[in-house]
Amino acid sequence: IIDRTTACEVLTKFKNHKIDENDNWNKRYRENLLKIRSGNIHDVLDVVKSLMIREKIKGLSTSERKMLCNSKQILISELVLAQVALHEELEKTFDEIIAQECTTI
Repeated sequence: IIDRTTACEVLTKFKNHKIDENDNWNKRYRENLLKIRSGNIHDVLDVVKSLMIREKIKGLSTSERKMLCNSKQILISELVLAQVALHEELEKTFDEIIAQECTTI
């Protein structure tokens, strides 16, 4: 479990972090899987943000949608356990950030 300071850093990174995304579905999926398995919360954040943006712009395949759901659950669980915010608040915050970011793309 991450500490509160790290959790706050993760939230800030989610707002400000730019995603470098691979267009090759297979390669992107494998890279995202490795990031999730790493256990690093910042890597999981990258996966969540990139898949949320991709879902908003182009849509996701079934396996990527499942990956988004799993990685988002990991990220939100860590943030809730660090007592940064409630689950519903984090979902809403993430959706707002992604919606705002997608309007500028």
